[in-house]
Amino acid sequence: MSDYKEKFEKMRVAGKLAAQTLDMLTANIKEGISTDYIDKLGYEFIRDHGGYSAPLYYRGFTKSLCTSLNHVVCHGIPSDRILRDGDAINVDVTAIVDEHYGDTSRMFSIGNTSVKLNNLIDTTYESMMRAIKILKPGIRLGDIGYEIQSFVEEKGFSVVRDFCGHGISTTFHEPPNILHYGSKNSGMELRPGMTFTIEPMINAGKFPVKMLNDGWTAVTKDKSLSVQFEHTLGITENGYEIFTESAKGFSKPPYL
Repeated sequence: MSDYKEKFEKMRVAGKLAAQTLDMLTANIKEGISTDYIDKLGYEFIRDHGGYSAPLYYRGFTKSLCTSLNHVVCHGIPSDRILRDGDAINVDVTAIVDEHYGDTSRMFSIGNTSVKLNNLIDTTYESMMRAIKILKPGIRLGDIGYEIQSFVEEKGFSVVRDFCGHGISTTFHEPPNILHYGSKNSGMELRPGMTFTIEPMINAGKFPVKMLNDGWTAVTKDKSLSVQFEHTLGITENGYEIFTESAKGFSKPPYL
């Protein structure tokens, strides 16, 4: 028991810094700024609060966070791209504090976004929270995927298959893989002390994705919109704890 108590304390600290970084960015993410500027703000905030940005130099990645716009599914690389009215952007932040990782992402809407996009954002967030709310020892990984997939497909959207959530603690990505689709009562049983991410990527169109030549950026094959949210959490004796909740109560757009 004490083993994971100490781990959870450290995961709380890392998760809190990652969430605070997104909270800080919320007021700054608006029409006219570049995704590079978001990256710079995030890098400085994490550094100034005693942490490190996990993506920076991870397998050759040259930025401190991921910025995935519109039809980008995940791992978008910050650049001189300027945010425009109608854009939606996912900002994915991972902070390392005392060798533990906190990994979280949120969507941000720029100006007037379409009804379809807003529905996709609401559905994706809701699917993540539905999956989180069932967490406790004894449920299986397939139950998580089933919650997300059944909810999302009922709304006419699709679940990306090529990327998934993952175990996380003193390593950025570790077993088990957390698939966002699946069938009830399949896969590994959850047990107290497990820490992992749930991070559904949901497409407005079909689920296939393709990789761009930069080797990182994944986009929807049919160029449809894609949305993602992510939390890092741990399994307790009788439920779960979210390590990356916003101290300001920010969950999904609109925030301010």
